[in-house]
Amino acid sequence: MSDTVMIIAGEASGELYGALLAHELKKIRSTVDIIGIGGIRMKEAGVELISGITSSFGLTEVFSSLWEIRKSYKRASDALRHFRPNVLVLIDYPEFNLRLAQEAKKQGIQILYYVSPQVWAWRRKRIRTIAQRVDRMAVILPFEEDLYKNVHLNAEFVGHPVFDEIQKMRKDKGMCKKDLEINEDEPLLSLLPGSRPNEIKKLLPVIVEVIREFRKTYKDFRFCVPFAHNTNLEAYAAFIADLEQEGVIINKGKALGVLSVSDAAVIASGTAALQAAFLGVPIVVIYKLSPLTFWIGKLMVKVHYISLVNILSGRTVIRELIQNNVTTDHIMNELRKIIEQKHYRESILQAYDALQNQFSGKHASRRTAQIVAEMAGWSMNR
Repeated sequence: MSDTVMIIAGEASGELYGALLAHELKKIRSTVDIIGIGGIRMKEAGVELISGITSSFGLTEVFSSLWEIRKSYKRASDALRHFRPNVLVLIDYPEFNLRLAQEAKKQGIQILYYVSPQVWAWRRKRIRTIAQRVDRMAVILPFEEDLYKNVHLNAEFVGHPVFDEIQKMRKDKGMCKKDLEINEDEPLLSLLPGSRPNEIKKLLPVIVEVIREFRKTYKDFRFCVPFAHNTNLEAYAAFIADLEQEGVIINKGKALGVLSVSDAAVIASGTAALQAAFLGVPIVVIYKLSPLTFWIGKLMVKVHYISLVNILSGRTVIRELIQNNVTTDHIMNELRKIIEQKHYRESILQAYDALQNQFSGKHASRRTAQIVAEMAGWSMNR
């Protein structure tokens, strides 16, 4: 029987982690067959995709993609029976992945959960469900390890794959700006609208207005809106036309490079905010959900912040604007402080340094690949 690993990722950030993991698995076991659910980055990393990403977020947003999610689940469960992978790697995406874990458990397949669902924020009782259905956890936030050890699940803090990715960047700022066709002395404001269709639709109109207002005061700045790899740009053609009319650089799948040369950024809450912190870019975080999802979320979520930068710091390091506070005026007020108040900017950067120390010396993708190898019983030198 051939060596096979199955990786399931449900959205853009998880798909990136899956791709990085696939690269590391190939280093350990060059002959391994990797199958799974993901996107273009996982495919480029050598993963044979059985289905594409069909993620959604929120209680009202999920219905539009429910049929696709059901089809993906059917393909994944069929693949478990057909390929009999040595290890099933689940990346976040809990509604889908915990159900699939139950199916894999019945078949005696080893299960590694890589990137824990945010059980510390809501649905804490899910911790015991995870402990019953998976064999090991590879967690990417330092405080998550104890959550699972308390229920006697083998859990290890492996570091954060985003930190690994940034450490590997070799391009200097001059080269990145050249790729964007920006002069080295031109400051850059990047605006990242997220990766989920519903959040993009809600945030793009605000982003257009922010750029128009920003240009009135900061005439020497350039602007870039990098979309996620899996974004269907045709769905936002009208907004993109407005952005291009304002001289905005539009690209796809190059957010990390864009952030690395940004002087400030406006970012939809998610992985990109942590990337910006690791890169030393002061940001303002914005987030909008449907009114119903937001109202229910307020009742259920047990954390004071939405951004990992603030959660991991245990205090307000960056400004978070949510729902009705996502306005041009509020965003502009924060950007002015970042650009014009040197002490304010420096306080953010000092907090970023302390944040990075929590991940120093860890190599998430490499260590997670080693865990997969241990679970599969592979010889590490083969």
